[in-house]
Amino acid sequence: QVQLVESGGGSVQAGGSLRLSCAASGRTRIIYTMAWFRQGPGKEREFVATIGRIGDSVDYADSVKGRFTISRDNANNALYLQMNSLKPDDTAAYYCAAGGLSVISPFNPGSYAYWGQGTQVTVSS
Repeated sequence: QVQLVESGGGSVQAGGSLRLSCAASGRTRIIYTMAWFRQGPGKEREFVATIGRIGDSVDYADSVKGRFTISRDNANNALYLQMNSLKPDDTAAYYCAAGGLSVISPFNPGSYAYWGQGTQVTVSS
């Protein structure tokens, strides 16, 4: 079993920054690929960023590339998302996800067995 808990969400003006954190607990040894997804009001859950077990295989959605940075600290079982130059379209609930070695498509939410409860990010203009 793996538990994921996100934190760091909040309200910010357009152009501002936030840093999201995800704390993993339980059987963290089985975690390989991790990712951030988000779901805005009236929208489907969408891929934001992913990172491999040792910090390799980093990818971002085109909509956040150059503005967001994903990182992980395995010694502390933590995942991070640094979000800069935030836009109103970034407003969403952000979810941390974790998958095992069997993950084939890290961009598909169906690839991840473990999810956090979400943390709300609201960007105003």
